[in-house]
Amino acid sequence: MTGKPEFLTEVAQLNVQKLSREGSLSLNVADQLEALITQGKIVVGQKLPTENGLCDSFGVSRTVIREAITHLKSLGLVETRRGVGTTVIRAATIEAMPAEKINPTTVEDILHILELRLNIEPAAAELAAIRHDEHDRVILKEKHEAFIKARIEQSQARVEDYEFHCAIATATKNPFFKIFYEQLSQAVIPRAKLMSVEINTSATEKYLGRVLEEHEYILEAILARDSESAREMMFQHLNRARNMYAKYQES
Repeated sequence: MTGKPEFLTEVAQLNVQKLSREGSLSLNVADQLEALITQGKIVVGQKLPTENGLCDSFGVSRTVIREAITHLKSLGLVETRRGVGTTVIRAATIEAMPAEKINPTTVEDILHILELRLNIEPAAAELAAIRHDEHDRVILKEKHEAFIKARIEQSQARVEDYEFHCAIATATKNPFFKIFYEQLSQAVIPRAKLMSVEINTSATEKYLGRVLEEHEYILEAILARDSESAREMMFQHLNRARNMYAKYQES
């Protein structure tokens, strides 16, 4: 075979822009790819280039590309299958929302808590990546597996979500991160504030799938002792939630 690999040729034809170090790299990548999909330059049924191809084209790491793809999944634009790759499944965005409507006071409370978490938990994830020990590794993996099991059993995984984040706080080796989490308890998990009648069960299944994937990226970064990626992954995880819940104020 001669010439450039097919995926590199495809990326070049997409006319994407390499990124600067300003702003969120993953959201910048996601925004460019989203525009290409919604404008029909990448059509339904077409596969996106490989992670390596996208890394070369945008000039960013695999972590950034993975987070960008996660965002596209949250918009319902693509799906990823092991051994197949990431395929465009829709040309218009549709985001999985855990409820059709939420009480305005509840939304305000959720956004206040997420604002607080955004200013604390990225730092906790960064420290956990640097300071965790072997016992922390075991606990983090156990809590992640518990979340997976809860989702399979079609629960809201509220406790499991809380315990995963609490394990990260514990792994910082700073007791005040853990105290912060323990004092707020499950109130830090937005779904814990939703009434049963507000929950959209089918949409929640998709929503939890996205949460699970984001947890996987956070866990992977922490276990790899990649403190920068752990901070970024946690920020994107919480910021995505904040942006999503903010939409309930618009409705």
